[in-house]
Amino acid sequence: MKRIFLVEDDLSLINGLTFAVRKQGYEIDVARTSLEAKRLWADGKYDLVILDVSLPDGSGFDICTKIRQTSKVPIMFLTAADEETDIIMGLDIGADDYITKPFKLAVFLSRINALLRRSDNFSRTDQELSSNGITVHLLKGEGYKDGKPLELTSSEYKLLCLFMENPDVVLSPEQILGRLWDHDENFIDNKTLTVYIRRLRMKVEDDPGEPEKIVTVRGMGYKWNHA
Repeated sequence: MKRIFLVEDDLSLINGLTFAVRKQGYEIDVARTSLEAKRLWADGKYDLVILDVSLPDGSGFDICTKIRQTSKVPIMFLTAADEETDIIMGLDIGADDYITKPFKLAVFLSRINALLRRSDNFSRTDQELSSNGITVHLLKGEGYKDGKPLELTSSEYKLLCLFMENPDVVLSPEQILGRLWDHDENFIDNKTLTVYIRRLRMKVEDDPGEPEKIVTVRGMGYKWNHA
């Protein structure tokens, strides 16, 4: 059974979300403060983390950063509507998705199901991809650059796998979004994809300002240079 970790201080929202999540057949643990979240995270093993940005004693950003030091678990942020800076910051520090308040319960459930499904899809095969100095072990969810481990979030890892599985093929933003982030449901837009591409380039390129592995093909999309 999948286990979900919710960090949220709004009691009415907690009650609604926990009821809906359990009805879907998932287990859920809830923390209402940063301190409680850190304690529960240390004691538990989770398949998905959902973080509110604003907490009484801190920020969901701090919790996300701490989690990313040791885990690639999918992370979704709950953010205030139209707070674009929060969204971009969350993605930059390793979040996989976000949903803005207020939101419909059906949309929320669809989002968590999509994150869990994609996480499962990227852990099924025992293969190794290698090109251009980058190696990915698909089963382990690990990436290496010139033999040194890459600190990749789950979204960065999935994006890297997609590129490396399609060497020298131009992938349009629509193809990338549709493959990884359920673009048909408008969960992620092109602006967000640009953040992911930039973040991945910072980790795999020798000179992110002059990328040679993940190349932009003007007017068409992105391509992984196989070498």
